[in-house]
Amino acid sequence: MFQPDNDGVVNDEASSSSPPLPDPPLRAAVVGLGWAGQQHMKAYAELPGVDLVAISGKEQALGLSLCEEFGVPLFVDDWSELLERTPLDVVSIAVPTYLHAPVAIGALQRGIHVLTEKPMARAAEEAAQMVQAARAAGQVLDVAFNHRRRGDIEALRGLIAEGSIGTPYHARASWMRRKGIPKLGSWFTNREMAGGGALLDIGVHVLDYALYALGEPEVRSVSAVTHAALGSRGLGGSERDTALEGTSEFEVEDMAAAFVRFADGTALVLETSWAAFRDPVDLMDIAVLGSDGGAELSIVGATALEAAEIRVFRDEDGRIADFRVPTRPGRGHIKVVDDFIGAVRRPEEWGLHDGGRALVRAEIIDACYRSAAEGREVTL
Repeated sequence: MFQPDNDGVVNDEASSSSPPLPDPPLRAAVVGLGWAGQQHMKAYAELPGVDLVAISGKEQALGLSLCEEFGVPLFVDDWSELLERTPLDVVSIAVPTYLHAPVAIGALQRGIHVLTEKPMARAAEEAAQMVQAARAAGQVLDVAFNHRRRGDIEALRGLIAEGSIGTPYHARASWMRRKGIPKLGSWFTNREMAGGGALLDIGVHVLDYALYALGEPEVRSVSAVTHAALGSRGLGGSERDTALEGTSEFEVEDMAAAFVRFADGTALVLETSWAAFRDPVDLMDIAVLGSDGGAELSIVGATALEAAEIRVFRDEDGRIADFRVPTRPGRGHIKVVDDFIGAVRRPEEWGLHDGGRALVRAEIIDACYRSAAEGREVTL
């Protein structure tokens, strides 16, 4: 485990004439070689005070290529061997969801701080085990919710927090795709390996940025439905992954909707789809109604659009006084990793970064699946 150098001895003469020694670089590793893992690699490579010392994954040729690209000295194909034999301070996890808990718990038990991709785990029970491991080890556990770091989402949160629309009482948020089922027939569509479909994969992003923008209201109950209208027929694959891969049946949902009721009476309507007969361009959005106004953010093109304007709806002296708020692009995964490293460098705050907030998201998603399966409202 990384600890700042400090031998407990103070030399008054030296301290008065010499600047303090800098902290040694944090030794980082990334488990997972796909798109998400590569975002973490790029972030570690850009951040000062961090050395990316190892990466791990099953695709050896790709792993060696990435080692060359990012100047990484070590490639290990087995994540357990990586954790056992490589001195590390931090590790990013970007592998199939069923591996998140075992890799995270294994790292935390070895005194390694953990940043894992979303979803946190296949289910809340696994997520809770990860949080318990972080608390027992006294290490940082964070989850990569990169869309809350978008400049437009952060700007919306600021508008709401400063009271520009009064007190929020209703919100609607979605991420909708026309053809976006990732790798039909792969682990993504296998319930045992993935834990869920569109709701767990991209719906958790919608839930996260909606809760973040609204100021983290407490969820009281959910009522949800799920559907598998297209994926079960081999339809709705993403343009880059149209061919069936592997042998898995389509065992998860391709669309979900939920009504989320908060303890203060506020409500959120959440919708998400991997595949649906709708506009071909992806849409990620959120609209909030408040006592003194409303705000709406529509990101047409979803992740392809760096920043979108916020529309604010207000009256002044009984007349319409709507306006638009320009926003700046966020920093995505670089900000995710930067925030994680910042938390690691503040030992006095480690207890505030134990994965507890991400666990709340997992519990809400679990309740949505239970509601859909049982056809009833579920209280948290």
